[in-house]
Amino acid sequence: MAKEPTTRTMSFAFPRFIHAPSLLYRNLATTHEKSYLLLLPQKRRFCAVTPSSFSKSSGEELMVVVGGGAAGMYGAIRAKTLAPNLKVVVIEKGKPLSKVRISGGGRCNVTNGHCFDNMVLAEHYPRGHKELRGSFFKMHSPADTMTWFSDHGVDLKTEDDGRVFPVSNTSSSVIDCLLFEAKKRGVILQTGKVVTNASSTGSGKFTIKVEKRTADYVEYLEPDYLLITSGSSRQGYSLVAKLGHSIVEPVPSLFTFKIDDAELAELSGTTFTKVKAKLKLESLQKSIPQLTQVGPMLVTHWGLSGPVILRLSAWGARDLSSSDYKGILQVDFAPDIHIEDVRSILNQHKDQFTKQKLLNSFPSEFGLTKRFWKYIIDREGVSGDILWASVSGGSLTSVASALKHCSFNVIGKGQFKDEFVTAGGVPLSEIYLNTMESRIQSHLFFAGEVLNIDGITGGFNFQNAWSGGYIAGTSVGNLANGNSQLDRKKTVA
Repeated sequence: MAKEPTTRTMSFAFPRFIHAPSLLYRNLATTHEKSYLLLLPQKRRFCAVTPSSFSKSSGEELMVVVGGGAAGMYGAIRAKTLAPNLKVVVIEKGKPLSKVRISGGGRCNVTNGHCFDNMVLAEHYPRGHKELRGSFFKMHSPADTMTWFSDHGVDLKTEDDGRVFPVSNTSSSVIDCLLFEAKKRGVILQTGKVVTNASSTGSGKFTIKVEKRTADYVEYLEPDYLLITSGSSRQGYSLVAKLGHSIVEPVPSLFTFKIDDAELAELSGTTFTKVKAKLKLESLQKSIPQLTQVGPMLVTHWGLSGPVILRLSAWGARDLSSSDYKGILQVDFAPDIHIEDVRSILNQHKDQFTKQKLLNSFPSEFGLTKRFWKYIIDREGVSGDILWASVSGGSLTSVASALKHCSFNVIGKGQFKDEFVTAGGVPLSEIYLNTMESRIQSHLFFAGEVLNIDGITGGFNFQNAWSGGYIAGTSVGNLANGNSQLDRKKTVA
């Protein structure tokens, strides 16, 4: 007979919930506890299951949150705040709030402080910009998020571009706040565990299977409420499918562009305060206004990055995926100056600096660096060693055109690691956005990136998490309190 595993105390194991008739139980008595040995037909033959140190009292309800990220922790805290007698358990396979820790370069871009009009705010979500115009942000807005964190001891600041950060400039302030509040409210956090199966029961509850990542361990729970906030995890999508929901195939969003241009790569680190960039894809016949963006841009050693590029990657995520991440990027380096005025500025400079070399003197109105000016004139085949007096009108027209219509071949994508998100997940048509409850399964809720919602960079993805988690937590809290005012059939656009 195989060696029996070490007997452990394992939280949230309810042996009475294990109904599989093929399992053979063998009592393992110890001086402190009673445990059971399950002989399983799978590869992992033995698995210790012990009665939980946490147990429900008669009539007590259980909420399980799958995923300990921003949406999951926020939703758990909200539910427990409204319904103190509700048992709330968060199950997280890794470290809780790991994406919060790395976001914003380790500072955590909590939300965006420049979008308080819900219609304007919704336009920052490539997936969700139509559906989120209704109740979603009305129920929990960026202002509500900022108030919540401020009231719980996290001082915030809004930067010029609207991004909101902790005054401490460290994501630990946000993480510590959420973990402290969860502990204070009595939310139970279980890490290193994965929910590998889920189904609904005939009694209106759920049966979920929980396994430990580092040991032969399994437990079964029967939550009354299930909130899935598993982000872009394939395991989470698998659970969603088992519970009757469909999945919009996830593809990357928020990434940089690889550019086929060795000379451009030499300019790595060059920044532009404001450009106008337009993405063109052969596979895309229709015109999408959002595939033209204005804002800062950065040259990297592999291509182009910065807010403009990230926004284009988000709005074009699905079309870029179907185009194998290949296309043409057209950049206007003087977006506030008409092309005729660009020519005029160049001609004026020629008249004023006739005896200076083209490379050493160029108009300041364009806000260019010397390195990039050299790149432009080299690209147009104009020698930097000639004097301005000798530059032909045709050459100046070519330079003006390059500044206003500079094309780059996009040959692939990079990865914007700090803010990496996906486009795809549970279709919004399958949930009620005013409760975050499933239209297919009652008492099943979703929030965060597991849904087909994603925002551009600037704090919008976290705001989706806070709003969705808050609404879901409110819904569960009200149900646990016996509040029958939740109208699941009310559809809010």
